[in-house]
Amino acid sequence: MDLARRHGLTAQAVRNYERNGVIPAARRTGSGYRVYTELHVVALSAYLALVQGYGYRTAAVIMRAAGRGDVESALTALDGAHGLLQRDRETLATVASAATVLASAPPSRPGDRPLPVGAVAHRLDVTPATLRKWEQAGILVPARDRYTHHRMYTPDDVRDAELTHLLRRGGYRLDHIATVVAQVRSAGGPEALAGSLAGWQERLTARGRAMLTGSARLDEYLTLLEKDLLEESPLEESPLEKDVAPPVGGTGGAAGL
Repeated sequence: MDLARRHGLTAQAVRNYERNGVIPAARRTGSGYRVYTELHVVALSAYLALVQGYGYRTAAVIMRAAGRGDVESALTALDGAHGLLQRDRETLATVASAATVLASAPPSRPGDRPLPVGAVAHRLDVTPATLRKWEQAGILVPARDRYTHHRMYTPDDVRDAELTHLLRRGGYRLDHIATVVAQVRSAGGPEALAGSLAGWQERLTARGRAMLTGSARLDEYLTLLEKDLLEESPLEESPLEKDVAPPVGGTGGAAGL
């Protein structure tokens, strides 16, 4: 059984991972074939698992650091990704707690004075250009002053702007926010927003679980590195996996980093 087939990859993809330093360099036989060991099996399993939770870039940083014995840098990259996940969770909690209040805010009353764009921008700590961008995306629908033609934001408009600001911090695209805000604004209430938050929570949970799996695989790899088991259970690549120059301009179907 060869290393590529064991992980459902092409031989070229494995060679690319080796070339890019995310798995250790393989020993060569006298005839030029690569010899893979249990260390390579665990290293590749760790990298592929890390990709699921941390993404290609961070996974590569972690594996290169581990491969050169720089465990502290590998752990620092892990910590940074965990910090981002924690901030995403905090943002979700903020949106969830604020959304109910924002969505259920009372409609504007005849005596309420609309706010100009500058006042709303100052309130949200964004630029007027950002508010205009949200308007162009169909999220905000401020009325125009009949005499000056300046944008004027009612309390309902301000509520929508605040909700948009929170959702943008959560990473949502403008087109998705437009749908959510429109439905919150409608008679249907905040149900659409509740569904969006539930989906967001599911994605964060899946990401957290994937991080746990990747961290566990990394620990197995670090343990093998410490024991220096470089030649346990060698897996010699088949003649079909021997280096073959790819076509000019081609990548050989390799997975890129």
